Amino acid sequence: MKAAVIDALGHTPVCREVEEPSAPEGWVVGRVRAAAIKNIERMLAAGTHYGSGHMALPAQIGLDAVVELPDGHRVYTGATPPAGAMAERMAVNPAQVIEVPTSVDDAVAAALPNAAISAWFALEYAGQIQTGQSVLVLGATGVTGGLAVQLATQQFGADHVVAVGRDEARLEQLRTRGADNVIRIDNEATGLADAVRALHAEHPFDLVLDYLWGSPAEQTLRALANDDLAATFHRTRFVQIGETAGPTLTLPASVMRSAGIELVGQGGGSVPREAFGRVMTEILPALFDMLSAGTLTLETRTMPLDQVESAWTQATASGERMVIIP
Repeated sequence: MKAAVIDALGHTPVCREVEEPSAPEGWVVGRVRAAAIKNIERMLAAGTHYGSGHMALPAQIGLDAVVELPDGHRVYTGATPPAGAMAERMAVNPAQVIEVPTSVDDAVAAALPNAAISAWFALEYAGQIQTGQSVLVLGATGVTGGLAVQLATQQFGADHVVAVGRDEARLEQLRTRGADNVIRIDNEATGLADAVRALHAEHPFDLVLDYLWGSPAEQTLRALANDDLAATFHRTRFVQIGETAGPTLTLPASVMRSAGIELVGQGGGSVPREAFGRVMTEILPALFDMLSAGTLTLETRTMPLDQVESAWTQATASGERMVIIP
């Protein structure tokens, strides 16, 4: 069968013939219908993820997929290394699957889980969001940031959500998906601090989800600070998630002393173990139900498996996920 393979870390995956998958006792071999290209796969293949050192080369690529089982059911499931999900077929443990609603497209079902679970964890666990709170999303025009905007209102009952990003069309789209206000920034995040400060005065932010770091985060933290010794206390939980605008920033100590800012991180080590136990039984079913009901949306672009090399390097629009269709 055909699969996406890398021969060395740092290489772009190519489509080539590999051995057919074998199914352990109790497992079945299913036909892969869709597998998304995500940041974690890019990092693993590039050798920049901590898990890269455990990959046996040559390696098949792809962590999860929508698969058609021999009985015809469409399910979402994870791949078990050394097999990869970007392949024509893969072995599936029937006890570790979520059935995909008939109304949900293969590509969307494959693209949603990784990003949506990350957004869910950032809101519920790291962010400790409460109904009626005000939320600011830095980097809302990306896939995960856009889902965080939607989940903040649709799932967690946020009262006021502000989306920050560079793509004007995508920001306007997010207005129809839960954002009450939007802030458009350029590469230098010009004017961000003033905009955040003004909105914070109107609807004090209880939670900031930061997918950018660098200058946008620095300006936002400064905007949340106070210069009045008699300022009213307000707690703002600032959750650091991504670093697409830069890996570092300069943070004056006075910022942290002048306001009720709680700075925390969101990643694999910041989520309690019991949260992962809810993914297959509670969180993913809820997300697929939202997709089916149309209360959660995600854009995708599809390319065939034999063009994975091109798909890997091709740019996508803001908020759009590339999906491989075998």
